[in-house]
Amino acid sequence: MADTPPFPDFDHATVDTVKHRIRSLERDEVESLLDHERAHSSRMPVIEVLRTRLGELDAGATPSGGDQREAREGGTAHGSPVNPDGAAEPGPPDRHGLRQVTWGG
Repeated sequence: MADTPPFPDFDHATVDTVKHRIRSLERDEVESLLDHERAHSSRMPVIEVLRTRLGELDAGATPSGGDQREAREGGTAHGSPVNPDGAAEPGPPDRHGLRQVTWGG
């Protein structure tokens, strides 16, 4: 079992990130990740995703292309490539601290 997982920050990756990233891995790499997860974090949702992928590979699924060792995390804590520099400028303050609300039709 390798000390370094096949993609960066595996130990802190979300279940969705793991599910996405393992699609390009060979069976032995997924099995290595499963061993790594059991030995370190034992996150049951991640273990289930890895077991499911092993079942898919055993049933004939083939890994997609790409090398996850080169994958980079996105620009935010949640992996989003969104940059705060692209945010809209704040508008003027609301009149009297409240927005006008139209009730009824």
